[in-house]
Amino acid sequence: MTTSDPAVRASDTEREHVVTRLRDAVGEGRLTLAEAEDRIAAAYTAVHRADLAPLTADLPHPRPDTTPATRPHRRRPPLLPVLGVLLVVAWIASPLPFPWPLLLVAFLVLRHRARHRPA
Repeated sequence: MTTSDPAVRASDTEREHVVTRLRDAVGEGRLTLAEAEDRIAAAYTAVHRADLAPLTADLPHPRPDTTPATRPHRRRPPLLPVLGVLLVVAWIASPLPFPWPLLLVAFLVLRHRARHRPA
């Protein structure tokens, strides 16, 4: 938050940011509840950015978030059941009497279990 121009009015987002830092400081044991209540009340009534700066001046700066950004997890369709149904349909449509697709289904099931076995 820049306080270069004290005449700039504070936004609700800036006030909430200060209040969040104050609540975190209480959780870390840096402020007592009474101190935090006074500062939070002052943050909500602050008109200018310069009014917000002293409320967190004696607190350490928050650490930047170091968690790596992850891609949203895309859910894939279940391959094993779909493939199993296709192989059974192929066996039924096949002129061969031996259920050869069931061997493939058994192989895929065993492979799936081996991959998802708890360590």
